[in-house]
Amino acid sequence: MKAAIIFDMDGTIFQTNRILEASLRDAFHYLRDEGLWKGRTPIETYREMMGAPLSVVWSTLLPDHSIQVRRQMNDVFHEQLIGNIQKGNGALYPNTEKLLGYLSDRGFPIFVASNGYPHYLQAIVESHSLGEWISTCYSIQEIQSEDKADLIRQIKEDHNLSHGIVVGDRLSDFKGAEANHFLSIGCAFDFSQDKELLQADIVVDDLIEIKEYMEKLATE
Repeated sequence: MKAAIIFDMDGTIFQTNRILEASLRDAFHYLRDEGLWKGRTPIETYREMMGAPLSVVWSTLLPDHSIQVRRQMNDVFHEQLIGNIQKGNGALYPNTEKLLGYLSDRGFPIFVASNGYPHYLQAIVESHSLGEWISTCYSIQEIQSEDKADLIRQIKEDHNLSHGIVVGDRLSDFKGAEANHFLSIGCAFDFSQDKELLQADIVVDDLIEIKEYMEKLATE
């Protein structure tokens, strides 16, 4: 069986940066209207935390707010994200379709392992017709732990995978690959950090480089 390719979604396949600021700004505007927030929207803090479980994100952004308020904010934020996706404000990274088509044509099973909520992931898949190539999107919200390694392990067990490649942009992706004895490919995209990319086995600046890497492997 060929190696499975497991992609992160945000900052790897989907250019979340195109809708992040507007969605987060609108979510915090809701919080201001409720009299529960003063000051600027913490966009840069959120950008730095991309790849972290959402419970960690909201406890960091709203340390003095109740769990109920954090959950409400998460719901509002996702409503804004999905609305922007459906309006066509988001985009895939360059060469995403070309890479996925190449991998699919050559029989590589393709999955997504993401911290995003299932309905959010589904909105991206539907809006960009990714279901043609991606077998299943796995959300960390669907497992008991908030560890990306456990999510990748779930994919590994569900599909009886002996080897695979994890493509992502943050440390949780690379550590998750390592914990499951998979190869990791780091994407030096919008939310990536140089010090974290050092933990990836391979680093690319464009998804098409993965196609070139796979072709090189096939000739060796």
